[in-house]
Amino acid sequence: MDLLRSLPIGSYLEQPVTWLHKIDPRVKLVWLMTFLIAPLLGNPLWRIGLAASLIVLTIVAGIPFRAWSKQMGWLLLLCLFMFLFACVAPDSLGAKPQPRVPEFCADVATVSSTAEKPSKQLECKSQLPQPTSYRYVYFDQPKFVFIPRLVVTRRSLDVAVRVSTLIFTLIYSTSLYLLTTAPEEITAGLEDLMSPLRRFNLPISEITLTLTLSLRFIPLVLEEVQNLVRSIRTRAIDWKKLGIRRSTQLWLIVSEKLLENLLLRAEQIATAMDVRGFTTPNEHRVQWHQLRLRWRDWLALGILIPFWCARWFVGGV
Repeated sequence: MDLLRSLPIGSYLEQPVTWLHKIDPRVKLVWLMTFLIAPLLGNPLWRIGLAASLIVLTIVAGIPFRAWSKQMGWLLLLCLFMFLFACVAPDSLGAKPQPRVPEFCADVATVSSTAEKPSKQLECKSQLPQPTSYRYVYFDQPKFVFIPRLVVTRRSLDVAVRVSTLIFTLIYSTSLYLLTTAPEEITAGLEDLMSPLRRFNLPISEITLTLTLSLRFIPLVLEEVQNLVRSIRTRAIDWKKLGIRRSTQLWLIVSEKLLENLLLRAEQIATAMDVRGFTTPNEHRVQWHQLRLRWRDWLALGILIPFWCARWFVGGV
């Protein structure tokens, strides 16, 4: 089990350097916010298109298959489970509807054997004839032995598409941004975008420094979890003999050890910064990257105009 390789959450891919790496971090941050906001109040077709565009963008960018295959596979599996679960879930309250209109009755001419003229009778139907092919219930599987009744309605299908695509877009767009943008670039771009807030005496430098340390700390957390899992596997613990109580106690000990190791790592980072004479972010500012907008950045910003036009006319509400 290698969490750093199988699920590179928050990890930066240094090699190979793709064209997505070369885009300005501020432009990529704007596009990230676009992918997070665009699905809101969008129709199902638009949401599916956004999720598909992220997959196409990953392939077109030339990112190695090993860097995103397992993560996308697990994420697609999770979204598929959420889609199937929401499809068969009840879409409203479990109330039995009552008809609000009288039954559809039509005059039917009947011929009596004793009468010369045909008499008219009312033939009533429980449902009105539908003028279109509209159906609210797409699938209705009655209960069979241990299998419960499965009903897929128009509303439940719409909710399933919304939930699954929103989870995929939210998680994968953020992961793709972290995969192609260095932590120093992210903090430099955020500090540049939030620089007007200095007029309100907000600690922008402290916020960006905290964000940088947090992004650097994510791989350390995964590494500590990985080491603890490997240490438990090497001991070949028989969980069935331990029982629920002892297994819970063992996991509490492991969690306590994980927290202790993380606090030790944080203390080591603080000691290293203190030894190097670090006092405040304003006095120890290091310019890691020169933020300049190039032609590819202006092209990426220009694509935002037709994107939001398509969102307005195609995405719907």
